Amino acid sequence: MNRTGLIIALAIAAAAGLLFGLDPQLDLGIARHFYNHTDPSGHVFAWRIFPPLMVFRNIGLWVGTILVAPAVIALVMKLVLPKSKMLVSGRAIVFLIATMALGPGLLVNVVLKDHWGRPRPIDVTEFGGDQHFRAWWDPRGDCPNNCSFVSGDVAGAFWTIAPAALAPPQWRVLAYGAALTLGTAMAAMRAMAGAHFVTDVVFAGVFTFLIIWLAYGFIFRWPRTQFSDEAIEAALERAGLACRAALEWFGHRTANEIAGPEAGDDKDETFQRRERGWW
Repeated sequence: MNRTGLIIALAIAAAAGLLFGLDPQLDLGIARHFYNHTDPSGHVFAWRIFPPLMVFRNIGLWVGTILVAPAVIALVMKLVLPKSKMLVSGRAIVFLIATMALGPGLLVNVVLKDHWGRPRPIDVTEFGGDQHFRAWWDPRGDCPNNCSFVSGDVAGAFWTIAPAALAPPQWRVLAYGAALTLGTAMAAMRAMAGAHFVTDVVFAGVFTFLIIWLAYGFIFRWPRTQFSDEAIEAALERAGLACRAALEWFGHRTANEIAGPEAGDDKDETFQRRERGWW
């Protein structure tokens, strides 16, 4: 997570944005190659129903879930057992969960895909659909939701850069290589299936990387914002104890309501206020 990666990502975004922005037909031209690939039954974009690619997509979707699961489990266990030692470092938990939530979660699947109305290749009139093609920068498409810009699958695949950044130094290059390979392969597969244009998958990877880069700097690198594992663990312990206290109070209160008043409670001031209905 250094400036070299940031420069490369910004250069890719600038090149793709300018090239495909000035000539949007490039997106259609590339998609047409995959559209013309048919199977014996005459299905266009036939790679989308090619069994090995379908299996790879399903496996790729599970990789991110598997990698973020230890952080989620460690967080839940700390909240349930506040005095226990965390199984994953506090900063790693915040980094992994925050980047997954902000990147593939909020930015891609909430903000962009449901509000940027660019149709998918398989849905545009040029390829037999009923929606009008739009350049990557134009959100005024016919797609109502779950649209083409940007790819959620590709964003999830490129998110694996986040756990790769936390790998031991001797394994980090290999981890980065695996993450980039997974993201690139998922991008190629989604474009081949007619699910996304090339710009959809390119910007999915760029946006996800930028969120990871910023989060890494905020949590680990920049002195003014970085914090310690101990501080996060202490904060989670306080939150866990507060949750436990609230649950104990609620359980005690519920038990009392179910049991009803005991002898002499009608003389208690608190009980009398409750009976009057404003407790």
